[in-house]
Amino acid sequence: MPKHVTFKQETVTLLGEEQKAGNKAPDFTVIANDLSEKTLADYDGKVKLISVVPSVDTGVCAEQTRRFNEEAANLDNTVVLTISMDLPFAQARWCGANGIENVETLSDHRLADFGKNYGVLIEELRLLSRSIFVVDENNEITYVEYVPEVTNHPNYDAVLEHLKTK
Repeated sequence: MPKHVTFKQETVTLLGEEQKAGNKAPDFTVIANDLSEKTLADYDGKVKLISVVPSVDTGVCAEQTRRFNEEAANLDNTVVLTISMDLPFAQARWCGANGIENVETLSDHRLADFGKNYGVLIEELRLLSRSIFVVDENNEITYVEYVPEVTNHPNYDAVLEHLKTK
């Protein structure tokens, strides 16, 4: 049965497998800003903080990406990935305009592969649902947050505290 969350207080359906801490992280193929393909293997040996947003061009998503960009400098052996359905060109433009240098933005627009594999693809909107995943150096998921109302912020303090224990 698909998982449900709300988007502007309307129930929406999340497609794909819901992930939990302790699961082996599913592989995925997304597109980098230079149009190259990226997979989970590209980040082997690092902790991955995966920040999932509907669109970097919206207020909460922009704040979420800025917050993790600021925090990234304090995270050892950790790469911060922001994944959305935005086109790579829009992500690159937004990052340049906002001085984002410590977060790698990745697009799931072509295949929705990440969205399906992590259970965050909103069926009704073909956007990704706001969520946070921490994947350790061995590609095990150690932290998961599916934000119940997509327009709300994730629990920044909880994920950052979790990362301090890694």
